[in-house]
Amino acid sequence: MSNEKTAGGLVGKVAGKAKEAIGEATGRDGLAREGRLQDAQADQELEAKREAAEAKQREEQAELEADRAETQREQERLRHEVEEERREEQAERDRIAAEQKATAQAQQEQAQAAEEEQRAEQNADAAEKQAERERVAAASEAADLDHQARQAEARANAIDPEDK
Repeated sequence: MSNEKTAGGLVGKVAGKAKEAIGEATGRDGLAREGRLQDAQADQELEAKREAAEAKQREEQAELEADRAETQREQERLRHEVEEERREEQAERDRIAAEQKATAQAQQEQAQAAEEEQRAEQNADAAEKQAERERVAAASEAADLDHQARQAEARANAIDPEDK
């Protein structure tokens, strides 16, 4: 067996098979054994490369799944954040609408109160004018009655004069 470095992988496998075949054909057991060893070594190297590739693929898959999980968590966090912002915006819109409604209602109540006050003043003015007309009419009637009473007294005195 020689101490020279043997090729690995598919080339080493082919070289190992060739050495084994030549060794068996020529009756050189050492060469045949070296070929079998090289073939086995090439198989081990190929298996090791395959396992390393599978391990790397599993590692990449695990990283990908970890990234997906992180992305999902971030999406969920952002979704909750957006929902919270929407709730806050809706609450602010509701608050503004309630303030506007309260302001409108207060203005309406003030307008109604002003109208009622104006009607009350108009009614008071009308009642005052009516009272003044009634007082003037009563005074006029009193004056007429007083005048009629004097005329009646004057007629009575003319019919039956009394000594005064």
